[in-house]
Amino acid sequence: MEPGARGAAPGGVSVSAVLPAGGSGERLGGATPKQFCAVQGRPLVSYAVRAMERISWISDVIVVVSPEHIETMKTIIEKYGHKKVTVVEGGITRHRSIFNGLKVFAENEFSSHLLQKPEVVIIHDAVRPFVEEDIVSKVVMAAKEHGAAGAIRPLVSTVIASAADGCLDHSLERARYRASEMPQAFLFDIIYEAYQQCTDYDLDYGTECLHLALKYCKTNAKLVEGTADLWKVTYKRDLYAAESIIKENLSQEVCVITSVKETLAQVGFLLPESLKSQIKVEAISVSLSKNDSHLQNIISGQCYNFICVNDRRCAIQEVQELVGMLEKSNIPLLYPVVLISVHLDVSENNSFSIGMEDLTTIKKFARETKKKNILVYSLLIQYK
Repeated sequence: MEPGARGAAPGGVSVSAVLPAGGSGERLGGATPKQFCAVQGRPLVSYAVRAMERISWISDVIVVVSPEHIETMKTIIEKYGHKKVTVVEGGITRHRSIFNGLKVFAENEFSSHLLQKPEVVIIHDAVRPFVEEDIVSKVVMAAKEHGAAGAIRPLVSTVIASAADGCLDHSLERARYRASEMPQAFLFDIIYEAYQQCTDYDLDYGTECLHLALKYCKTNAKLVEGTADLWKVTYKRDLYAAESIIKENLSQEVCVITSVKETLAQVGFLLPESLKSQIKVEAISVSLSKNDSHLQNIISGQCYNFICVNDRRCAIQEVQELVGMLEKSNIPLLYPVVLISVHLDVSENNSFSIGMEDLTTIKKFARETKKKNILVYSLLIQYK
């Protein structure tokens, strides 16, 4: 389902998300805050926004940025086609920024118009790009029942406390403690009331939203075991790790498309058989001139690699139709899409040559689609 559509939320509640993105990125180093650093040519914050807006039952996504980066964020939204996003000016600390994001639903001064107040609000860091719908759903359901909920992970290292002289004071029993992660979710009225009651000390030095709900609203958060991909980009090495994960995800699946013609369908069967030991393969026989629901589902399911096996005589037309479908899906706004067009020459002519006019057309088309983040490659195969 495309961004902007609405689906049924877990438990039937209305849900929105607030993404604090106002950090300076001091630990990362460099002049660019980490949320605006490029990963695979795209700002990190864009991945987190997309992760939220892809969830059909999230109504609004509030991105809170520092004043000097408001225009940068608006440019990102426009460039990558983000929907249901409102940009809000942040405060000088994380808690003050989150509070400003919540005020969009309650106070006119923070938005040109009040957005509809959700029953449950998600808070998620803009530098945690790999959150999946499953964990978001679990946290939202737990928040509906308990008032607050948050993802947790086991501690990787033992936590110790040092004495004033720099020596060991004591250590914590690692099995009893967990690392607090994101996403977190709250009944809106609870977390908003908690922020309204916060002291300046809380707003300036606090870091844990779940603690505010407990301290000011007596709400004990439900802790939900999270997945390993909830980690936060903090240091420069994390950017390289994020890029590696994205590349791995992009290469996990390929869709092989053939027409319903007997010869092409035979090749369409043999090709997936040879590939399936190395990669997940979806194979379909369909006419691209028709709006096939199965193919649409594969595209909307975030497949980024396609092999289109077609008759040389109609190759360009079918590739153009597939590219059109990909463009409408907005998938190429996220990552590069690879499209390999295999042109089968099933004629009796033994020549492998292709007319210069056809070759020029293919090259020109590939150059144009590359600007749209769709990489088109073409093979001519003589098949007997």
